Amino acid sequence: MTALKYLSGYSQDLRNRVQQLIDTHELRPWLEQRYPPEAQHLIQTDAALYNYTQRLKQQYMRSSDPVSKVYFDTRMHVIDNALGQHHFVSRVQGSKLKRKNEIKVSALFKTLPEPLLRMIVVHELAHLREKEHNKAFYQLCQHMEPDYHQLELDLRLFLTLGG
Repeated sequence: MTALKYLSGYSQDLRNRVQQLIDTHELRPWLEQRYPPEAQHLIQTDAALYNYTQRLKQQYMRSSDPVSKVYFDTRMHVIDNALGQHHFVSRVQGSKLKRKNEIKVSALFKTLPEPLLRMIVVHELAHLREKEHNKAFYQLCQHMEPDYHQLELDLRLFLTLGG
């Protein structure tokens, strides 16, 4: 039986169904049907990721603090249990306190379907308003991406296949 470590928070019924799809070699075709490989997105540079993130922020979170930097991180791995991170950097400069918000996204998302990239960017943007993973946080994620929970599951399925 394949380890389903990325699905540990899901019901046993769902994990059993995923295991069945793996055992019968149906999980990859199912994911490829949902996310055709030829539909690769073009967001491959830090500049493109920054612009992509800014468009989402402008659409859903105009009044939130600005994001100063967004980039792909080649050192971020699933092993660390993170595929994206947000940093709130505060510095005293003279008599002023300057705050910067930075978002980094695993370079893995260069090769995954765009909806999964959108899900992780939405997740990190939501942290601008909600620091904890609480009900308000997930409501904000769903406001920006109505399919947020399905996309999170699909991402975990991709990771299960590749990890």
